[in-house]
Amino acid sequence: MILPENAKSIVPSDNSAVIEQTAANDTNDHKDIDVTVSDNGINLATIFEPYFRPDENTIVCGALDDEKVTALAAAGVELVLNLQPDDELSFDERAAVERAGMYYEQLPISGTQDLKQLKILAFDNMLRQYHGKKIAMHCGSGNRVGAAMALRAGWLRGRKMDTAMERGRSHGLTKLAEEVHNRLLVPR
Repeated sequence: MILPENAKSIVPSDNSAVIEQTAANDTNDHKDIDVTVSDNGINLATIFEPYFRPDENTIVCGALDDEKVTALAAAGVELVLNLQPDDELSFDERAAVERAGMYYEQLPISGTQDLKQLKILAFDNMLRQYHGKKIAMHCGSGNRVGAAMALRAGWLRGRKMDTAMERGRSHGLTKLAEEVHNRLLVPR
């Protein structure tokens, strides 16, 4: 399978694909996998732009529409975690996701003003609640998802700066990288 340049298709070397084990083992000790097998033969990389695949059970992408929701459900996704506020949505995402048989959670992160420890704690609680499930996390571009993952790794998991930032980049962190870096410098 050929993925876009910014996509990653990796799984921890112990073949564990659950979120917590991946977060707890923030190393670069990964091997490539063919995610179309675990996605019921659907090549999600051809449907989503941007598309990040930090591990087998985690998909990070940009904004959704009805077609993308249907593709996620067909690929076996169990939870859609939306970090966009309602005013950024172009359709009733909750209804579409639930109609497709998936769980839906929304944690609006409008920008840097929402990158606070309480939001990251709520994000962490959602990921823990759906531990071991196949999830799709999204915002407009993946950037806010990446920021939340980096801050989670640094603030809540005690990862070093480089490890936390890499975790964020593997989940779509781009334009918010400097802001996230500066926030990670402040002890929590």
